[in-house]
Order: sequence, then C-alpha cells, then structure tokens
Amino acid sequence: MPKKILLVDDSALMRRVLCDIIDSDERFQVVARATNGLEAFDLLSRNQYDAVVLDVNMPKMNGLQLLEELRKFKIPARVMMASTDTKEGAKTTLDALELGALDFIHKPDSAVDCRVADFKDELLRILDVVANSKLPVFEPAEKIQENRRTTAKMVDIAKKFSGKTPGTKIVAIASSTGGPKALQSVIPRLPAELDAPVLLVQHMPKGFTASLAERLNDLSAIGVKEAQEGDELKNGMVYVAMGGKHMNVKNAGGKYIIHYSDEPSREGVKPCANYMYESLSNSSYDKIICVVMTGMGADGTEGIRNLEAKKPVHVISQNQESCTVYGMPKSVVNAGLSDQVVPLEQIAQEIILNVGVKA
Repeated sequence: MPKKILLVDDSALMRRVLCDIIDSDERFQVVARATNGLEAFDLLSRNQYDAVVLDVNMPKMNGLQLLEELRKFKIPARVMMASTDTKEGAKTTLDALELGALDFIHKPDSAVDCRVADFKDELLRILDVVANSKLPVFEPAEKIQENRRTTAKMVDIAKKFSGKTPGTKIVAIASSTGGPKALQSVIPRLPAELDAPVLLVQHMPKGFTASLAERLNDLSAIGVKEAQEGDELKNGMVYVAMGGKHMNVKNAGGKYIIHYSDEPSREGVKPCANYMYESLSNSSYDKIICVVMTGMGADGTEGIRNLEAKKPVHVISQNQESCTVYGMPKSVVNAGLSDQVVPLEQIAQEIILNVGVKA
C-alpha cells in the first residue's frame, strides 16, 4: 500500500507538478492538498498522513507557523520542507528542523525546473526517508537549561577521574537525517574544558553548515565553528565540516589542521564522514572517540573500520529508539564496530567520560 502524502503549497502549478512527481512513484500517493498552513493544520488535526511536503512562504499561515502550531498542540507529523527558501535561507531551514521538520529539499524557482531528473530523484529519495522515519518528539523549552545543569555534573565527575584518561584524544561525530536537531542534545552538553577537539560531519549542502555551527555555538559553552581550511585543531572546540567538501585532518609541522578535499561524493554524500575517519589513521592521537548518530545510509562504517585497523578507537552509536532514522548507527552496530550503544541523551556524557576535561 502506498504511503499517504499531504502536499502543502500555495502555487497551483507547483502543486500539480509536485503531485505528478510523487504519484509517479508507486511507493507514494498524494491523498490531500492544501494551499496554506491553515488548511494543512485543519487536515492534520483530523487525519493521519505518512508524510507532509511543506512549502515555507504561503498566505494566512506559512510553513514555519504551521510547524509552531503543530508543536503547540502536540500534533505529530513527518514533515519535509520543499521551498525556494531552503537554498539560501539556511536560517529558515534550521528553524524548520528545530520545529520538527525531518529533512528538506531546495525547490527550483520554476515549476519547469522541477521536472529535471536530479530534482525528482532527490525529492523521492528524501520523501522515502521521511515517510519511513520516526515521528518527531516535541521537547520543552527548558531543555537548554537542563543541558547545562547536566554538563556541570558531568564535568565534576570527569575531574575526579581526570588521571584515568591520559594521552591525546580527539572526538569525531557523524550524523545525517535528524542530525541538526539531535546535535542540540549533544553539543550544548559538552563543556568548554573538554580535553579534546571535536570534528563533526553533518550531511548538509554548501551554505547551511555555517548557520548550523553558529546556532550550536550560541547554545553551547564549548566553542563551535564551521571549519576553515588550515584551522588548527584545539581542545574545547567543535569543527563543523563545510557542506560540499570533504573534511580531513592533516599533520602540518607537528600540528593538526583542517584540510578540505574535493573527491566525488562517497556514500552519496559530500561531506562524507568516512574521509574524516580515515584521515585520522596516520595521526598521533592516543585515542579516537568515534560517534555515529541518526541518519540514513552507512556513512561512517567503512571509515571507522579502516581507522580501527591502525589506531585505538572507541565507538559510540546512537540507539535505535532515539534515532530519527536508524541507518548509519545500525550499519556500524551490524559491522561489529560499536563499543557502546546509547540513547541520544547519554552521548555527551559518554564523550566527556571517555576524553576527560582540562583541570
């Protein structure tokens, strides 16, 4: 039985084109359409759909306002954003992901361009992930304060055991679908005193990762930035891989720096976490903490396997119950590479306990 899709867009032409694309795939069927957020809210209040394809700019109630109302009334919906805003409007996209949208696609300005094969394939690929993912969980606004209290407790514990995490360490995180929201339960819980640098590959296009890094930095005690070519790795900093390039770690005169490469996409993504992990194979770090979080596909598995052959690694995988999409962590677990499988809420504390904090 095909997945039931609700399509929300104020343009009649765009609705028709998107509907044709979605209905052309036997996995999906557009069973309802809405021209604005108000109509969509009414439909979602009375019916259940496997996924919602949602525009941003609409009259009466726009896409972000609809997500806010769904959150307010705790009406769960699997939403993918499809808007011309999502290419340059990275902030808008991140707002949507925070409010419960699971993924996004840039919709061409012209309905004619929507018929291009690349757009059609990508729309259907993302729609399949969203329609089969877990429903979003709405968290209370007090979460950030709770994060900071938890971090303070973990720092105190880590200081007591500081002598038990000797040597130089580095943390390398991989995440994809569901990642931008899930990372807010991890990065803000890491302290500024963390005794290791943190590398982060989140699958996002060029132009979005700078906004992601800025948002995480605003929420966190630890510093967060979009990694730039030549950045020297420092403890207590998170380096977010730039969209559209592969992030590597390079030894430059005894210092470790960020180096970007432009190989083709790997595992269908760019940046790819496999390159990040493999670039650490010839480093002198005494311990490498690999963290694999929510996301589709298998990015991270091959890279960690190749890294493990040369370096001591400790692998933390997010558990199935807390993942939006249990793909990347599942692949690592099935490959026998995971040392720990933990809920999202425990990932930060395991990182802290494994690498320690500066005295």
